[in-house]
Amino acid sequence: MNATQSTLSLKSVYIDFREITKARLAISVVFSSIAGYMLGISDLQSLDWMTLLKLAVGGYCMVGASNAFNQVIEKDLDALMDRTKNRPVPAGRMTRVTAVVIASLLTIVGIVLLYTINPKTAMFGAISIFLYTSVYTPLKTMTSLSVFVGAFPGAIPFMLGWVAATGEFGIEAGTLFLIQFFWQFPHFWAIGWFLYEDYEKAGFFMLPTGKKDKGTALQVILYTVWLILASLLPVFGYTGSLYITPITAVVVFLLGLWMLFYAVQLYKLRTAKSARTLMLVSVSYITLLQLVYILDKFLR
Repeated sequence: MNATQSTLSLKSVYIDFREITKARLAISVVFSSIAGYMLGISDLQSLDWMTLLKLAVGGYCMVGASNAFNQVIEKDLDALMDRTKNRPVPAGRMTRVTAVVIASLLTIVGIVLLYTINPKTAMFGAISIFLYTSVYTPLKTMTSLSVFVGAFPGAIPFMLGWVAATGEFGIEAGTLFLIQFFWQFPHFWAIGWFLYEDYEKAGFFMLPTGKKDKGTALQVILYTVWLILASLLPVFGYTGSLYITPITAVVVFLLGLWMLFYAVQLYKLRTAKSARTLMLVSVSYITLLQLVYILDKFLR
């Protein structure tokens, strides 16, 4: 094998690893965990870079493992959908056995790294893999309630960072969990809307009513409102040491109105374009919300 072939081979291995772990999604999840960690530490002096690194790498391993197991289970269904047919396993570039080995190694490395932070962090990481792989994935072809089940592992990363920082799961971590839990619904229903036809090929049930109708759009609005309310909880002083100032609460509320506007637009227009816009806005919302929370903590 010459140098060019070797470089191409390494590049293809890197690309396939990136795809089977869904790197972009995994990185966004790691960002949520880091945000939770920053909120959990008492001050910048208590920031432990080694813990942060273990949280980031361990978190990536856990999400990557979940995605790899998911692609092993859904190999034949992925082959039916345009957006997934070129993934390594359905495309035949990677065998199921190889994918299982990668997923298993990622699980072990992830749990060990998170355990070295503290046992509770490892426990929640393991729970997220189990729920995503063993409950959410099989339910996708059975019922739209799969989104509800999937919201649990999806909501763990934000509070996982807090648990990594404090070693405790209390009202603060529970509030962070609640915020990301409610966020899952408008986000994934928006995805389910604009990819409806593609999901239909594989028999996936993602929308609450099963259709791109007013009922689904109304539920998107409802859960966006719940999300806004959950995001404002820390201003009232009932969420322990997790607190935001009234000025920050106004910023958070305006962010919520921004997302709600696009949820209402989906209700009015009911188009794939409006659903895609809402999905993009939802990603921006959760990222900006986490940054605003962090800035409030360290600037006040």
